[in-house]
Order: sequence, then C-alpha cells, then structure tokens
Amino acid sequence: MSEPTIYKIDYHDGDVLRWSLTDDGAVYTIDDAYTPTLYVSGHANGSLAEVRSVLGDHPDVAHVSVVEERVSFRHDPESVLQVDVVDLDAVTGIARTVRQWGDPGTYRCYNVDLSREFRYCLETDVKPVPQRNLTCLQLSVVETDLASGTITACTIDDEHVSGSGRAVLETIADRLARTDPDVLMLNTSDLIPALYRQAERLDMEFELGRLPGWQQLAGKSTYESYGQVGHSPARYNVTGRVIIDRSNTFLWNQTNLAGCLDLVERSWKPLQELSWSSIGSILTALQIREARDRDVLVPWRSWRHEQFKTMRQLHDADRGGVTFSPTVGVHETVHELDFSSLYPNIIVTRNVSPEKIRCGCHSDRTDVPTLDYSICDERGYLPDVLEPLIEDRDAIKTELRDTDDENRQRILTGKSSAIKWILVSCFGYQGFSNAKFGRIECHEAINAFAREILLETKSILEEHGWQVVHGIVDSVWVTPRDEQEQTPLDALTEHISKEIEIRLEHETSYDWIAFVPLRDSDAGALTKYFGKKAGQDEYTYRGIECRQRSTPAYIARAQKALIAELDTCQEPEAVCEELRSWLDRLRRGAVDPSDLVITKRVSNARDEYTQSTRSVAALDRATERGLTRAPGQDVSFVVVDDDKRSRDRVALALEDPTTYDTAFYRELLVRAAASVLSPLGWRTSQIKHFLSDHTDTSLRSFL
Repeated sequence: MSEPTIYKIDYHDGDVLRWSLTDDGAVYTIDDAYTPTLYVSGHANGSLAEVRSVLGDHPDVAHVSVVEERVSFRHDPESVLQVDVVDLDAVTGIARTVRQWGDPGTYRCYNVDLSREFRYCLETDVKPVPQRNLTCLQLSVVETDLASGTITACTIDDEHVSGSGRAVLETIADRLARTDPDVLMLNTSDLIPALYRQAERLDMEFELGRLPGWQQLAGKSTYESYGQVGHSPARYNVTGRVIIDRSNTFLWNQTNLAGCLDLVERSWKPLQELSWSSIGSILTALQIREARDRDVLVPWRSWRHEQFKTMRQLHDADRGGVTFSPTVGVHETVHELDFSSLYPNIIVTRNVSPEKIRCGCHSDRTDVPTLDYSICDERGYLPDVLEPLIEDRDAIKTELRDTDDENRQRILTGKSSAIKWILVSCFGYQGFSNAKFGRIECHEAINAFAREILLETKSILEEHGWQVVHGIVDSVWVTPRDEQEQTPLDALTEHISKEIEIRLEHETSYDWIAFVPLRDSDAGALTKYFGKKAGQDEYTYRGIECRQRSTPAYIARAQKALIAELDTCQEPEAVCEELRSWLDRLRRGAVDPSDLVITKRVSNARDEYTQSTRSVAALDRATERGLTRAPGQDVSFVVVDDDKRSRDRVALALEDPTTYDTAFYRELLVRAAASVLSPLGWRTSQIKHFLSDHTDTSLRSFL
C-alpha cells in the first residue's frame, strides 16, 4: 500500500508533522529524522576545510559534508559544503555566520531563504497534493469587533451568529467539531489571535486546529512593488488545517481552488503557502524545482554582473515594448488580434534563458535584434519551465471551448487563470533585482524580440489591406482600408503565426470601438478604450472609470449606461440626456450612499501626509474608531462635505453614512461622461455647457 499523500506540514514543538487526509478527516505522522539543509561555496581563496572544521563544532549543526553541486546554471559541478542544521530556525543564523567570514564574497550560501513547508517538500521529495476533495469552513468578523478586542458576532459560512463572547466561541468550536474542516477560510488572519485571546480571558478551552496551539509565522509588513505601496498582513498557523486569509490571497481571489491546487502540483508549494504567495514567488518555486532537477543550488542573495555593453546597446536595451498611438475617435468594424502568451512564447521559441543569453561559446553571433546579443543553441532551463505551462493552458482552453459541463468548466477556468498569471509574471521576473535566477539581459532581449514582432506584424497587415488603429506590445486593432482589398483575417493570422512562430489569434470583433484621448491632450491614451462586440449585446471596457477600483459603484453603472446610450443613438446630445437622469438622482438624494463608496490605497503613514486630502480625513476617522491602516492597506469612505478639511469631510463606509456631497459626486459623474464623449470631441466644458442650457428634469431619473 502506497504512503498517504501529504497535504500540509507543521513545525510544532520541535517536531515536523506530516498531515495526510483520510476519508473522514486527517491524520499526522512525525518526521523526527528531518534536518534542514543549506550549502556553502568558497570563492576568492575561501577555504572550505576551515569552514567545515568550525561548523562541525557548532551546536546548531547536525552534520557537515562535502558534495558536488552546481552553484549556478552556468557552472559545472564543484565541491561545496552541505550543512545539515538541527532545526528550521538555525538555517538563517548559520548562513549569516558564514557570510561574515573572510572578505565580502569569500563564501556564498545557498538554499537559505526557502519558505517553511516548501523547503520540507523540496528536501524530502514530497508532492503536497491532497488525495480527496477538501472541506472548508468560512469564518468572518467585522473589523470594529476585532478592533474592540471582544468578538460578540461572526459569520460561519452563511450563518450569522451573535451573543456573548463565550457563546460565540462555543458556537465556532461546535461547528469545527461537527465538520472537521481541512481549510479555514478567514476574512482576516487577525481573527486567529483575537479568538485565542478571548478564550484566554474567559478561561475557556478553545482550538481552531486539529491539535492545541497556534503560531505567528510572520509579522505584518509594508513593501513597494512597481511604484505601488503594498501591505502584507501578519500570517498565522494552526495545526492540521490550511489557513486561507481572504485579505491576503491574490491567487485564490483571481482563480479558485482548482487553479490553486493545479499550481500546488506544479510548484510543490503546499496550499497554505501558495495562497499567500505572490505570483513571482510561485514562479520562483517552479524554477527552483527545475534547478534542483539539474543539481543547481538556489542562491541566497543573488548577484549577477551585467556584461559590457556599448553605448548603442545601452540605449537600445533601455526600451520597453512597442506601442502605437491610438487613433482617437470611434471606429467601425474593428478586429482585435492578440499573440498567444507572447513573452513566454518568445522565451521558449527564441531560447531566452539566463544561462544561455550572451554565452561565451557564440560570442560572435547577433541573435537578438538591435541588441546583437548571442543566444546559445543548447536548450535553456527557462524554456523547459515555461513550455509545459504554455502547452497545458492551450489544451485547457481547447477543452473549455468543447465542454458544456459547468463543473468541468469551473475547474478548467480556474486552472487556466492560475497558469495565465504565472505566464504573465515570467517576463517581469527577469528584470527583478532580487530574482533568484533572473538576468537583466533576458529582460532586454525579450523586449527586443517583441518590438520586432509587432513591427513586422503591422507591416504584413498593412500590406494585405488592413489599417492598424492601435497596438500595445502583443495586441493590434485593425480595420479595413477603404481603398484596398483585404486578405481574410483567418488566412492572414495563420500566415503571421507561421512567420513569427508564435500563434496570432483573432481575439474579438467589434461593431465599433472608441479610443479615448488623454485628459489634457488630443493624443490617444494607450490603455483607455471601450467598444461593442460584434453580434453580441456585450461591451468591452478598458482603463476608463468603470474599470478603476476606486470608482464608486453608482458612477461605474452610470458610465456603462452612457456607453449603451451611445451605442443606441450615436449622438452626444442623447448621451448627455442619459447623463442628466443620473445627475438628477444624485441631486434628489435618491442614491444609496453605499453605492458612492470610494476605496483608496494608503501610501504613507498618517504622520507622513502634509496635505489635507480625503484619504487623510478617512485615516483620521479610522484612528478615532480604533482602526489601523498601514501603508498599502485600503480605506473606504463616502465624501459627505468636500468643503471641509477636517475628518468630517468624509464618513467611513463601515459607519453606514446616510448623506453625501452632491456637488462632489456630480463632478465625478461628469468626468466619467467625458471619457465616453471625448472620442467624439466633447470634453467636460461642452458637456457642462449642454447641461446648463437644458435644465429640464429627466423622467428617467425617477425610474
């Protein structure tokens, strides 16, 4: 009989607990022989014998030996130290000790900063995929109860429970005992310490896990990524159950359980770690698995020098993808063509891999357009990581088109979405300074190939009778030229796909599409457009207010209604009449304030703000109620009196405001209307002028 599949690993009181699912619950075994491992290589006359001697006597080291491993994809196997330590907490301490010996760079450490459960799976060859369907229990508590420290109400799945603090804990404990869930889905992981502290105050026995106790795995932190401030909440663990924090799980929110489990199987990151991981860290796990299959160690703090570049190479390399300035206006009979997974396919078809770019064996070649970098003929590791993902997603999309089974569609959609996010991140990862295996030359080469591909595609399309009205990196929008006969797009996309060696797909046909100008210019905004899909009662919205996360629900609905009116009447005046009905509802106070909530991401601590903004007013109100908002977290509010500069300027969404500032929201609505009408030449001033000349109340506003 085969060993049960492990689905979760706990480090508990010095033991490693391996949890496996049974038909009616879960059981664990203890691995008392496991020792985490790191590696040390010597450089610049660093003596491995000396390090081995010192580490052999270290109390946190269980065993030291010399093994043959590759310290990077570009290196052949060499002698390194394999250092087995007594427990997980000793890994980083030993690595820091080693790095302090000798001059900087004398000794380098590997396999140091792997996440807890992933490390165990990687080192013990465990694939943490559950062998049956997971059971789940959802728990949520409102923020004000958490802030007060006393939880007297919660929602368990779809049931609302309230009462004394003791009664609430007893109800949660009873549901856990009856259902014995494998997954706890929490609206915030801060619920874990709050429940345990409440039980302690009440002198109650209470457990969320399958064994007693809870752990804090990481504290909350603030980070910056691509110019945006983000917040990572504290992470907690209970034994035997997977914790999913809905406030800290990008992947679960973007896919579903089927998509997450598909990536668990590919990456070997157990479900709990995968749920809070960034896309980049999951891609890193995939690459680490490929690296270990090739006996390549994982650098602790990667250091990769850039090879010499000429001034011309520096200039040409410092460019992104090609974009064509859109032709502002409304265009009829437009087709959107997209390259399937362009950047991942460039990596695979052009063999763009960190250890193969600018290789020494082909230094005389100029494989990368404009940059003249060489690429080795030998297959790189990165194409081997990405090609199965590309092929599997293509197969999933094909099956999705052919199946009518709703449950199967849900599973396939989740898997496709999960793979899509990994493929989306693979390009940016190559230019990320902390990437374990990234290389800036790969990033530059991918961009260079993409630029050439889009320019060549534009040339072919125009030669065959099509006008390109817009293009962004991997997508082009075309319309027939009046004076020229067109080659059918099906035949043309097939021809271009063969020429480029990457499939060009006919993504969407539009009856019409409108490209929006910049707010302060007549030039087209690259990512703002909307249109009516051909033969469907469906619209596409990109970049405009109804797609922006900060836009209130009422404004978003209004903008979509204005676009529908434009489709029906095709006249700016008719759109303005529709706008009037939405403005009238605002003026009469007929809009529910909950539909006017604005959500903003906090970028600084409160004391770092120098201007009295609406977000600052919301932060002040949150502080007044005992609620904290760290940089990177969201604050949601309704503007109730924009003339004020105090905290009374807004009301928090959780305060259930009953009023709103009509003039403020009128401006938001007119601005949204300007996005709809600006492709026709009507800006904010024309819209306001029309409204001022026509003051009749619209009957539509009472509907």
